[in-house]
Amino acid sequence: MKIAVTGASGFVGRHVLVQLGRYDVEIVAITREAARLHDLAKSIRIVEMDIAHSTPNCFEKMGEPDILIHLAWDGLPNYKSLHHFETELPRQYFFLKGMIEAGLQSLLITGTCFEYGMQSGALSATMPTKPNNPYGYAKDALRQQLEYLKLVSPFNLIWARLFYIYGENQSGASLYPKLKEAVLRGDNIFNMSGGEQLRDYLPVENVASQIVKLALAQQDVGNINICSGEPISVRRLVEQWLYEKHWEIELNLGHYPYPDYEPMAFWGELYAESAPLSR
Repeated sequence: MKIAVTGASGFVGRHVLVQLGRYDVEIVAITREAARLHDLAKSIRIVEMDIAHSTPNCFEKMGEPDILIHLAWDGLPNYKSLHHFETELPRQYFFLKGMIEAGLQSLLITGTCFEYGMQSGALSATMPTKPNNPYGYAKDALRQQLEYLKLVSPFNLIWARLFYIYGENQSGASLYPKLKEAVLRGDNIFNMSGGEQLRDYLPVENVASQIVKLALAQQDVGNINICSGEPISVRRLVEQWLYEKHWEIELNLGHYPYPDYEPMAFWGELYAESAPLSR
């Protein structure tokens, strides 16, 4: 079995490659800059490709994989940028449509919890989507485009909605690396929001493991949440990190306002354990 991974040099992509390495599969890592993956195992084939300028032979260039784990998406973390639907959405669809028409049978693509918009509480993958920022809108629009494409060119589709992720080597714009940087710098105070918002967080290793298991099943799962299913306040999470890492820094709560593009309390609802690969 051959599996290709786009966005392979990214935060989640790196961990997905590690998880795939535990299985007897042929791995193809797709990246715009091959040099960023110089430290990979020699068994992993690296293909330098920019999907923003994809060509009809992308599927062939990847070695005609059985499964594509599609993680690549430009323009983050600026969720409000019009780039997401003006530029990124058509690029993404053109690339994925070309892959499907060339023979790709199974596709796992990562969506986002922002597709749910301002809906609060436990969010089920079967709920209607109500995105309220350009990023969430573009992702949701791509999902719908792929559903229509399936009617013409059938393929297995897993739309895996990610919630909040943390771990080593994460982008410096995220909460965990900001906190770590402040501690290592010797800061006395860490500025953050009030921290009372409830969110759904998972370590990146867990996220990558779930993505790989779902992809390897090669089933037409449809929409699914990659989440813990357990709400936790951002303040409690930060305090937990400080305790586990033996870090010492004072939290300056309320320094930043709460984001206006997400509700105060939401988390993912897990799929039924008895039928993990059903809609």
